[in-house]
Amino acid sequence: MKCPFCAHLETQVVETRLAEEGGFIRRRRQCGACEKRFTTYEKPEVSFPAIVKKDGRRIEYQRDKLRASLNLALRKRPVSIEQVDGAIERIEENLLNQPHREVASNRLGELVMRELKKLDKVAYVRFASVYRSFEDIDEFKTLVDEVR
Repeated sequence: MKCPFCAHLETQVVETRLAEEGGFIRRRRQCGACEKRFTTYEKPEVSFPAIVKKDGRRIEYQRDKLRASLNLALRKRPVSIEQVDGAIERIEENLLNQPHREVASNRLGELVMRELKKLDKVAYVRFASVYRSFEDIDEFKTLVDEVR
């Protein structure tokens, strides 16, 4: 590991710990040249399927974009960060278990709606009304009746 201070290539691991319930490893390192210490994190690299948009474009899966969508739907709702993290993990697990290397964006949207329905009915209705882009009030009423 290259030292971030002096760019020396020889560093020594001084301490190793599991972090975030074993989700990654935190290592304290010390440079052999300048003797400064720094922290590195190791986590497994997973390959999510590409997301295929309605217009045919393929984009990389972005966890931050998923979190932003969930947070927008859940704005001012009584849902904890831990619950949102759990929903994201379940969605990602589902994506990783897909047999294909590509997933249609509407499939991802359906996974998000399923998780929101479990977390908070109001957030589910908010997300679904935008996601499904209702044309009239009857479609919206049908969704609300479904949630009841």
